[in-house]
Amino acid sequence: MLAGEILQALKYRIGKDITVATPYDWLTASIKVVRDRIIDHWVKATKEAYDKQEKRVYYLSLEFLIGRLMRDAFSNLGLMETVREALASLEVDLDLIAKLEPDAALGNGGLGRLAACFMESMATVDIPAHGYGIRYANGMFRQEIHDGWQVELPETWLDHGNPWEFERRERSFEVGFCGSVEALTGEGEAPARHVWKPTERVLAVAYDTPVVGWRAKRVNTLRLWSGMPVDPILLDKFNAGDHIGALAESNKADALSRVLYPADSHQAGQELRLRQEYFFSSASLQDILQRHLSQYGDLASLPDKAAIHLNDTHPAVAVTELMRLLIDVHGMEFDKAWDVTRRTFAYTNHTLLPEALESWPVPLFERLLPRHMQLAYAINAAVLLEARRSGKFSDGQIARISLIEENGERRLRMGNLAFVGSHSVNGVSALHTELMKTTVFADLHALYPDRINNKTNGITPRRWLFQCNAGLTALAREVIGDRFLDDIEAIRDLDPLAEDAAFREKFAAVKRRNKERLASLVAERLGIKVDPSALFDIQIKRIHEYKRQLLNILEAVALYDQIRSHPERDWSPRVKFLGGKAAPSYHNAKLIIKLANDVAKVVNRDPAVRGLLKLVFVPNYNVSAAEVLMPAADLSEQISTAGMEASGTGNMKFALNGALTIGTLDGANVEIREHVGDDNIFIFGLKAGEVAERRARGYDPRAVIEGSRELSQAIAAVSSGVFSPDDPGRYRELMDGLYEHDWFMVAADFDAYAAAQRRVDDVWRDSADWHARAIRNVARVGWFSSDRTIRQYAKDIWNVPV
Repeated sequence: MLAGEILQALKYRIGKDITVATPYDWLTASIKVVRDRIIDHWVKATKEAYDKQEKRVYYLSLEFLIGRLMRDAFSNLGLMETVREALASLEVDLDLIAKLEPDAALGNGGLGRLAACFMESMATVDIPAHGYGIRYANGMFRQEIHDGWQVELPETWLDHGNPWEFERRERSFEVGFCGSVEALTGEGEAPARHVWKPTERVLAVAYDTPVVGWRAKRVNTLRLWSGMPVDPILLDKFNAGDHIGALAESNKADALSRVLYPADSHQAGQELRLRQEYFFSSASLQDILQRHLSQYGDLASLPDKAAIHLNDTHPAVAVTELMRLLIDVHGMEFDKAWDVTRRTFAYTNHTLLPEALESWPVPLFERLLPRHMQLAYAINAAVLLEARRSGKFSDGQIARISLIEENGERRLRMGNLAFVGSHSVNGVSALHTELMKTTVFADLHALYPDRINNKTNGITPRRWLFQCNAGLTALAREVIGDRFLDDIEAIRDLDPLAEDAAFREKFAAVKRRNKERLASLVAERLGIKVDPSALFDIQIKRIHEYKRQLLNILEAVALYDQIRSHPERDWSPRVKFLGGKAAPSYHNAKLIIKLANDVAKVVNRDPAVRGLLKLVFVPNYNVSAAEVLMPAADLSEQISTAGMEASGTGNMKFALNGALTIGTLDGANVEIREHVGDDNIFIFGLKAGEVAERRARGYDPRAVIEGSRELSQAIAAVSSGVFSPDDPGRYRELMDGLYEHDWFMVAADFDAYAAAQRRVDDVWRDSADWHARAIRNVARVGWFSSDRTIRQYAKDIWNVPV
């Protein structure tokens, strides 16, 4: 039956005969047939939300790193094997066509992947929800490596269209920019009414993608906005011969949904990013209010029926936009609007890094969004008066509470705006949440002591175990049954089997097959042969100095020197995999990518190493690459500077797939250690408090480097051009930075990191012990599920039943 439906879709929806159908045609036909079944669940869930007047969650995020959707949807519907058999009867291989589906270029790192996990988990635990973001045509960028350097090319994921999405032209909203604000005097004692008259307008057009929960319990909506001009062409200019100028407005609208995170090292990039953030926030709020009014008729009840969640500071401008809509469009008084706004919004903070806690120059913000600047000042006045009247705050504390940064150039602090405009502000790991209270939000926490709470991140086990590691999932089902498929914490039943030699052998065989799959991929794409019997040591994440890929590379250089100097020692063969993208304007991050490739070139070609150490940089790291890398990992590198990683979710994915973690006590590593036990994780380095103390009292990295023989020799080799003979001075400035300031404590933690790596070698030599520890990791990290996290959000923040 299903095979016949696929043939019908091929003929009538794609317009192809079986004899000329391409593999991509088969992919699209298969998706559309399954999508029809999804639509039935989708319509049912939407109707129930209306009929039961259920409170909805609206999740605003600049990123949704959803990856490929085919396996996710097919698996959650329970149709994977049925479709496989149907296609096989038509002599089509499901696995082959599945590889043709592009990764949706809608995110970059952990923030976007978390949003994707949360959307899937909200559907799984039966919470009516909409995700709101931008439909980026070209994403962030496709990374290629040319002579070791990162090269950014546009993503082309929409070249063949997107068979999952539905364009909703009827859900289009105008979004304005610039212009002026006119104050209309009210009658009698009525307050003046303000009218914003923007001089620029664009259309935000909705594109909907269904998000299927496990066993299709619910299907929710991911609504993404695409920018379009109000007038596609200025005919007067075109007819006057200005053919390029006639399309200026069209190009400006198109730019809003073209690229994720345009480079902000120049003013034009900063302006575009602010425009993007307002564009999707405004369209989303207009959509939410329209839906609410059509069902309930008034906006006073908005907090009771809508929970709007800000995923980091990018959508923080939504606070002032909701105030504008409530006051200027719907006639609500300021105090009432402020009460509705704060009871409706909640905010998740994802970072303590100052550059990620966005702030905008006041002149830029005021030029683009003049009415919103007025409202920001009004909100600020209300907050500062509240703080002053309490009598508890000094002038310095008042200045830090303020939405306006007054030191130097005046800037609007979006983190502070999100904080004061929300009834709940949560961190994403226990450590991160406590640091929020004592660092970036210390004064706001003192003003609103009940607002900050913790919700430790989680991952969806459907994507990050059932789909990406079919072998381990099948083995677990064989020995403990299927209960863990619906309650991942039941995977704890594997724990006693860590002592079972027969099970350890089966577990090792699954890991070996996953490593062979990765080895084949690396050989095919990069021409590098790696030995699956070696320890696979993997660090894959966004390239940033605080994530300390540089520490990993320097330790590899030191290990390389030791292997050559001491060939008589019993070295454990090791392959170090690194992957991740650097922001286009982040010079040092791009230099670190080049260094990784330069070191790999030298080490991999040196016969003196005898294959005991190899380095592989995996280009264009994305969700699909992660689905191959994580099941193959023996060792998971989670080595950020303590106190700087909010949570991390890669650490959870690796552990669930049977990798041991080497890491600092940072982010969720702290809680992972509590769950898996000290013996099943390799912890090293300074703690967050010790990092802060060293920075405060004055840290001398030069003395540390000179006191470490291995580190000083590794830095000297890099700095002198051993790995860059074509440009000996290429890394001198990067290495000098370690001597001069070493803000990220690479030198401070180096010796402890190297010692931890030698402990890794010692455990690796005893394969039974290693696999027992790996099994305990799998068994004990079920708590780190996004289902658990979402249930906590629902109960503690959103007030929706689960």
